[in-house]
Amino acid sequence: MERISGSEALLRSLLAEGVDTIFGYPGGAVIPVYDSLYDYKDKIKHVLVRHEQGATHAAQGYARVSGKVGVTLVTSGPGATNTLTGIADAMMDSTPLVVITGQVASPLLGTDAFQEIDVIGITQPITKWAYQIRRAEDIAWAVSRAFYIASTGRPGPVVLDFAKDAQVGKVDFEYKPVDYIRSYQPEPEINPDRIAQAAALINQAQKPFCLVGQGVILGHAEKELLEFLTKNDIPAAATTLGLSAMPSNFPLNKGMLGMHGNVGPNRKTNECDVLIAVGMRFDDRVTGDLKTYAKQAKVIHLDIDNSEIGKNVPVDVKVLGNAKHTLPQLTELLETRKRAEWNAEFEPDAQEEFEKVIKHELHPESGYLKMGEVIRKVSEATNNDAVLVTDVGQNQMMGVRYFQYNHTRSVVTSGGLGTMGFGLPAAIGAKFGAPERTVCFFTGDGGLQMTIQELGTIMQENLDVKIILLNNNFLGMVRQWQELFFHERYSFTEMVNPDFVSIAKAYGIAAREVQKREELDEAIQEMVNHKGAYLLVADVERFEMVYPMVPAGATVTNIIMGDQK
Repeated sequence: MERISGSEALLRSLLAEGVDTIFGYPGGAVIPVYDSLYDYKDKIKHVLVRHEQGATHAAQGYARVSGKVGVTLVTSGPGATNTLTGIADAMMDSTPLVVITGQVASPLLGTDAFQEIDVIGITQPITKWAYQIRRAEDIAWAVSRAFYIASTGRPGPVVLDFAKDAQVGKVDFEYKPVDYIRSYQPEPEINPDRIAQAAALINQAQKPFCLVGQGVILGHAEKELLEFLTKNDIPAAATTLGLSAMPSNFPLNKGMLGMHGNVGPNRKTNECDVLIAVGMRFDDRVTGDLKTYAKQAKVIHLDIDNSEIGKNVPVDVKVLGNAKHTLPQLTELLETRKRAEWNAEFEPDAQEEFEKVIKHELHPESGYLKMGEVIRKVSEATNNDAVLVTDVGQNQMMGVRYFQYNHTRSVVTSGGLGTMGFGLPAAIGAKFGAPERTVCFFTGDGGLQMTIQELGTIMQENLDVKIILLNNNFLGMVRQWQELFFHERYSFTEMVNPDFVSIAKAYGIAAREVQKREELDEAIQEMVNHKGAYLLVADVERFEMVYPMVPAGATVTNIIMGDQK
């Protein structure tokens, strides 16, 4: 064993866990770690963000596309509290993070010292585990536990609050990775009787329907899912976060569930006789009114988190475990079936949605640019191989509806928390997590300005991120609700915006604004072919609506198609 400082012990522990990238911002209470990091620059890439919230969102983007744990390093006090939104977002969306915060020295704890805050107290409700390191001897132990807890079972964020005296103290360093914690069971035991019960229900079903959540992606069960669906010819639809678990052109993929999902999946939820939920949590945006949700169906729920099963929707068969392990066992017991008539029942709904919504969005004959046409053209220009990153609002719902996916881990968006400002730093993290892939970030004018300072990070790192601003000079989604449900009283949602092209160019980022449809294809090609970051500002219809829409709290079959003019 070698005797080293606590700060160096932290960095060696991170290397032992395979960490190659840290998103951070230095400050007084974490200077010893940054001083040690100076000697590890060739082993660990540090990305200097412009705000600590950006560090957590960047770590989320990195984790979501790479499948690894995202790591953030910040200082104490405001540095720590600025990470709270990202930590909460990661908790809601089951994203594995390790957030390391500096802290005042142990003797000063509880004295209201400069930039002291009770990090553990405020982060415990929004983390899987939060621990304060007060001794250098505890560093390796804490880091190994942090990564194990963050990455196993249902993933999520972990916070390590690192006292300054532990950073400078000396320790005989030895690292032992953790693969067992007595009080923590990340992989629950699979009950074969439940598997058999689920298989029997599916085999007897005339109209089974599968709801695919992000748990499939987090469990690396995409292949197992496709085999399961194919054997019994089961139609499926995905939650927003689960979308890229199936390729867009997979024959049994019927689209997206939820408030702005596709018509067929929402209607068939209340027509199927067996509903199979895999790695999803029956969020209110998916279910609408629970009193009318899938009451005709037997419900099978496969999930790794026991607390989610039966929480919102009563289930008939509970299958606990990682989908990568439960799905193959279930598939083995299924009959090989063809369900041509049941699958064909989705077609009239799809055609109705195309005629009433999609056709007008993707193929407008005149007028202002439509969000959907911009998104689909960008997707096609990247051969549907790009990573889609969105902010939150209309750009988000249009993005996930009209982008196309060939590969898993292709959707990075804020689901449960719905964090405006998420997108730009998340796109930065996504590019570091998958440097070989094109990253296309769609945003609105509201969300972009919440974390616009991260253009500085893109500039400093010379990062190739494609930014598409769907600019309507409104907080678009709130305006949509005001128009539909608040008598067109647009209270404080109209925005006076700056010259975004000039701002981008001030950061050394190529930029162009498009207003005319005949210029769009050429501008998109210019963006895609450009080597380096690019901002494409698309001036879209100001009062455009995202349809279809299930009103909040309504039955999932109560679908507004919109008034097409």
